[in-house]
Amino acid sequence: MKISAGKLRGMRRLADNDGRFKMVAVDQRPPMLKALAPKLAPRTPGYEDLARAKATLTKKLLPLGSALLIDPDYGFSESEAAIQPSKGLLVTLEDFNFEETSEGRKTNLMKSWSVGKIKRMGADGVKLLLWYRPDATRDVVTHQKNLVREVGDACRKYDIPFLLELLVYPFKGAQGHTTDYTENKEKYPELVLQSLRDFASPEYGVDIYKLESPVVASALPDPDMDSPETRQAQALFNQISQIIDQPWVMLSAGASMEVFRRVLTFAYRAGANGYLAGRAIWWPSFGAYPDIAAMERQLDDEATRYMNEINALTVSLAKSWSEAPGIARNIELAAAGHSFPSDYAAFEDTH
Repeated sequence: MKISAGKLRGMRRLADNDGRFKMVAVDQRPPMLKALAPKLAPRTPGYEDLARAKATLTKKLLPLGSALLIDPDYGFSESEAAIQPSKGLLVTLEDFNFEETSEGRKTNLMKSWSVGKIKRMGADGVKLLLWYRPDATRDVVTHQKNLVREVGDACRKYDIPFLLELLVYPFKGAQGHTTDYTENKEKYPELVLQSLRDFASPEYGVDIYKLESPVVASALPDPDMDSPETRQAQALFNQISQIIDQPWVMLSAGASMEVFRRVLTFAYRAGANGYLAGRAIWWPSFGAYPDIAAMERQLDDEATRYMNEINALTVSLAKSWSEAPGIARNIELAAAGHSFPSDYAAFEDTH
């Protein structure tokens, strides 16, 4: 498979030296603000609080990972000094304030932010979180598909990897409805899998998929037990690699450490290439804020121990992204050769 220079370099920088993704997410905004609120009451948490917390997470956890996912508004400025040059950088594109309607959710991009700016700042990839249900109204589905297509086109233009995160959500008015960034406990496996089918086409330009468990994560059985429930869960995870042939990683969506370990085991046995996780790793440390020293102690202890565990699991079971069926180790640099300077398009020459 021929891969353009920018995308190839970006993919390599987001992964470890063996091609496995061990990416730490600290781009969450509403969940973090909500967690800090009772700690700082009656004062409302603001930029300084969130930026300080994100910088602490970055400093302590990124050395254990292959790359960092961070937001440009609350996170990047204060965390930049802690991002080692040897680590990959993935940056958020979407506005966390999505449009909630009775017909479904519409994702919008952050104002004054773009793929071009993410490329210009020296990042290695673009991340878009898409709230998606294939059974939403045609207007909502069309909006979401057009948005992904638009971002995919921009990532081609600026030659930077595009990571698409898909999340199923409860409709407004449904039982258990919430706007929080949490797993929808009422989701059906087919909603997760059909969502993936809807964006499997190369027309969307997705380089990495960030996916949730097709089964409610807390209901997953022990992956090492020989039981009908385990085999059924594994069969659902296996369908992911039958739907897409590009690299994919798992998200944690606030799962506990043990639950996320189960998610990763099922996913890796199905062909996943790593993880992009946040709260499963560092959420307990927020209980110590604003005591940064106590927060750092928790990160040095429990969070570090857990990251080492899931990193070992990743090395043991996950495949390199270059082994994804659509790539299958046959990687070639597009436009390679003596004519590379003329054949490789400049930004103004792309469409």
